[in-house]
Amino acid sequence: MPRTARIQRKTNETEIDLTLNLDGTGTAQLATGVGFFDHMLTHIARHGLFDLSVSCKGDLHIDAHHTVEDVGICFGKALVQALGDKAGIRRFGDCTLPMDDVLATAAADLSGRPYLVWRANVPLETLGSFSSQLAEEFWRAASSTGLFNLHVVLHHGHNTHHIVEAIFKACARALRAAVEPDPRSTAVPSTKGVL
Repeated sequence: MPRTARIQRKTNETEIDLTLNLDGTGTAQLATGVGFFDHMLTHIARHGLFDLSVSCKGDLHIDAHHTVEDVGICFGKALVQALGDKAGIRRFGDCTLPMDDVLATAAADLSGRPYLVWRANVPLETLGSFSSQLAEEFWRAASSTGLFNLHVVLHHGHNTHHIVEAIFKACARALRAAVEPDPRSTAVPSTKGVL
């Protein structure tokens, strides 16, 4: 069965059409209106080996917050839809990723229980029209609607662009590992029998 999903969501703040293929090649088609955010979503696709398409019309005349958060909501929902009952996946994934001055770790558990631990003191800076604080908002929304635990730790770094990019790459790599089929098991990876 293909592990794909399409989420369409319309509110007074955003209109989003998102498609996700967990068994893709890392291609991305992105149009959120926020250049730096598109850059980060490209990293999710490339480093997760997901095919990801996102079209978003948001209230950017206010700021990018609703766009980023709502795309995170849709990405999480798409992850749940594409995974189905989660039988045969590895469930857990982690990555410690170096990027120039930065070292960041992300660890994910596709447990069915949302929880975000964010131990990343990201300097407050605007990258294009993307506030660096929105990195946490995206992953909080994604983990909440995606029903997964996500722990993000920034070990060190000083360049804000590098910090945010390293976090997105590490999260993508952690999710890639977690959604991978486990060749040794076709069962749901839980003693409960469900996730």
